[in-house]
Amino acid sequence: MRLRARTAIAVAALVVTGSVLSGCGGDPEPESAPAADRAAGPTAPEPPKRGACYQLTMADALRATNAAAPVPCTGPHNAVTVSVGRLEPVLDGHLLAVDSARVQRQVATRCRRLVDRHVGGSTETQRLSRVQAVWFSPTLAQSDQGALWFRCDLVIASSPRSLAPLPRATKGLLDRPGVLNRYGTCGTAAPSARSFARVICAAKHTWRARATIALPRSTRYLAKGAGATADQQCRDVAARRADGARQFRWSFEWPTKAQWAAGQRYGLCWTPDS
Repeated sequence: MRLRARTAIAVAALVVTGSVLSGCGGDPEPESAPAADRAAGPTAPEPPKRGACYQLTMADALRATNAAAPVPCTGPHNAVTVSVGRLEPVLDGHLLAVDSARVQRQVATRCRRLVDRHVGGSTETQRLSRVQAVWFSPTLAQSDQGALWFRCDLVIASSPRSLAPLPRATKGLLDRPGVLNRYGTCGTAAPSARSFARVICAAKHTWRARATIALPRSTRYLAKGAGATADQQCRDVAARRADGARQFRWSFEWPTKAQWAAGQRYGLCWTPDS
């Protein structure tokens, strides 16, 4: 999946060679094609289409590239392309690999923002939902031919291993009343239980993510003080839901280590869902 520097160098060499080569004596030999045509090389493959629908597995969604053929949006599908953009792999005159950390961070940030804008809803609703952004880049062969697109898809994770079918219309999906009852984040058990698995709230579940709790940006990951404060805030959420009951349960969940490294500074507050 790398856009290798040798490709750009080879193309540049063709351009230079085509413009300066001539015979040292006598008439130059005729060229079979104009130099510009020879320098152009193969035509870059067509980029994906915005609005295209796909039927993907979870493994497909986690890969960096995707060659699946689109399916009719009027039939079953679990992914839709909400945007197609152009990669920016050049930094200070240097060509970066398509799968370099810098390029991938750019794509991740842009795709998350574009999917959030597409589905609407408040920031809290977006964070509590199972709606997710996934993104794909060209393959190595495609990038060698000049492909510089990236594709942003909307998916909904119904379980750790599967994606939920999408409705035909996803624009403003999270603006709809009661949307978290279907597309919210729920659990098969308490987050601390070994049998816990994150599922869509339309599936069988026993716990629900009720709120997000902000964590100080300056705190250390899993710091006891920040955790205790967040746990108390989660307890307050559970107490309000308990409506005066003296006994109730709650659980504050830190973001994963990968989420923390990516900049997520909030955790989830869970309560039983009966």
